[in-house]
Amino acid sequence: MLICLTASHKNAGFDLLERLSATADDAGRRMVAGHEAVQGAVVVATCNRFEAYLDLDAPEGDSPVDAVHGAIRSVGEVSGLEADELRTTFGFAHGNAVAAHLFAVASGLESVVVGEGEIAGQVRRSLERARSEGTTTPELERLFQRASQTSRKVKNRTGIGAEGRSLVRLSLELAESRITDWAQTKVLLVGTGRYAGASLAALRDRGVVDVSVHSPSGRGAKFAASHELPAVPGESFARAVAEADVIVACTLAEVFVVDRALIAAGREQLALDRAPVRTLDGAIVPVADRRQLIIDLGLPRNVDPGVVEVTGVELLDLETIKIHAPMEEFAATDAARDLVQRAARNFGDVAEELDLAPTVVALRKHVFDVLDAEIERSRAHDDDGRIESALRHMAGVLLHTPMVRSREHARAGEQRAFIDAVEALFGVTATDASSSVSGSSSAAGSSSAPDSSSASGTSSVSDSRAV
Repeated sequence: MLICLTASHKNAGFDLLERLSATADDAGRRMVAGHEAVQGAVVVATCNRFEAYLDLDAPEGDSPVDAVHGAIRSVGEVSGLEADELRTTFGFAHGNAVAAHLFAVASGLESVVVGEGEIAGQVRRSLERARSEGTTTPELERLFQRASQTSRKVKNRTGIGAEGRSLVRLSLELAESRITDWAQTKVLLVGTGRYAGASLAALRDRGVVDVSVHSPSGRGAKFAASHELPAVPGESFARAVAEADVIVACTLAEVFVVDRALIAAGREQLALDRAPVRTLDGAIVPVADRRQLIIDLGLPRNVDPGVVEVTGVELLDLETIKIHAPMEEFAATDAARDLVQRAARNFGDVAEELDLAPTVVALRKHVFDVLDAEIERSRAHDDDGRIESALRHMAGVLLHTPMVRSREHARAGEQRAFIDAVEALFGVTATDASSSVSGSSSAAGSSSAPDSSSASGTSSVSDSRAV
């Protein structure tokens, strides 16, 4: 059974999302270890959302409430938040609604800026992280791979995101009213991650030529070299902050990288040097009278909100960006949502068909039927049982590779290839496993196939108080 717990900009404040995001790396493992029914977990944590996609070992019709509450308790333990607060915050989806929601998220339809391009890569990396942690399952693999396929289809077939809209570009659009001439603007980029590259590209598109970079983690020199920028070392960071007209902060740091004390220290250095600086409109003024714009794209926040108390400093953070996010382009969005809904229905329709367990059982039944017939035929000549022993050993050896391959295909979300191969080679289909045979129970256990009950259910994302 697939379950989704979601907290996003639509139902949670950025303070809570910060707390969840900061501890996301440990959440998946903790949820899997925290309740026996939670077989797998993939956590999607971005600047706008924290979502947990769970694969529960629960028969169709059973209530998932206990497992869901266990998962929420695990998230609370990791993040230091009360489980009761999380229960009243998290949205909840199950069955087909899980696929519909993830496909919409991966396609940028649930982002602050509808159609933003970064989210598809973040969803993909979430699956990769779950793989490395050993918390994914075949059904979660299939779900996330279909999400990536759907997001590409939405991008290629609709106008969503055609202009490369993203939080980065929207933040710079909002900064336009404060910038007289981008070509004369001195920019300091703080961070070297995925948003740093996007920020640099967007800045250069606007004609910015004076950009330097600083990395709190020490990776600034490498990023600077690859992008032909000057790198700012740690001992020069405060001065660089004070000299910049615009500061774009986009690191994964869990502490503030820019605060009032840093700005004050940098301005003091400039004042001691009697170095006049330009304002955003190009005028030369004393350090104390200048204006600076800080754009904080980090989650957790990279910039202490208190910087606005420093004379001349303006802060543009995620909450402000959310308020100014443009309305959806209705025609493109409607077409995108139609593609998402069709993909989600198809995901549910084929879930049972692509469950490998029946095919694995059918293959084992076929092999054991042949084995039993051969043992019976040789019984008259098998006084000491050696022939039967040899035949059973050979059957086990022959089945070993198909069983291993079934698990590999399930983990890769390629169940259809295995099912088709078994039918083509042996003429065996899942319906051939209807009768009980020797070894069939062990076949189901060895297939690592997901519970097909994920195909059931049509609920939408709802308030978690329903569970």
